[in-house]
Amino acid sequence: MSHEHDPEIAEDVIAGREPGTAVLRGQGAAVAAVSLGGALGALARWGIGLAWPAPHGGFPTSTLVINVVGCLLMGVLVVHVAEVREAHPLVRPFLGVGVLGGFTTFSTFAVDTQGLLAGGHLGVALGYLAATVLGSVGASALGLTLARATASGGRR
Repeated sequence: MSHEHDPEIAEDVIAGREPGTAVLRGQGAAVAAVSLGGALGALARWGIGLAWPAPHGGFPTSTLVINVVGCLLMGVLVVHVAEVREAHPLVRPFLGVGVLGGFTTFSTFAVDTQGLLAGGHLGVALGYLAATVLGSVGASALGLTLARATASGGRR
């Protein structure tokens, strides 16, 4: 339902803020958590890429593994911070948006796929595309399922 034509409903109210409240007011800790987590996740991704580079025209295994593992961990994280226990308000921005957002690299996936296609490696590109999409979605579902099945203490 769109509120764009209703003058009684302001954008800040739709976003969950008191009318007139600045968008970033009180968000310093969350911004710092996302920034620190993002730096850590990106450094981990960079290190894996250095240790396990993809050969020119070859299957980008390290990027695939990074994205699939990141999605698996995101599934586990979502269960633990949203369903199983009360988490500190900065856990989700730090780990989810920051660390895992910085670790996973779907932009590199897109660039890798485009490079493979441009280089005439259609089979590798299609295999990479399918493995990444199916692997990432499957890993997310597996992370959710495993976390729910093994969570101690039950739901909150």
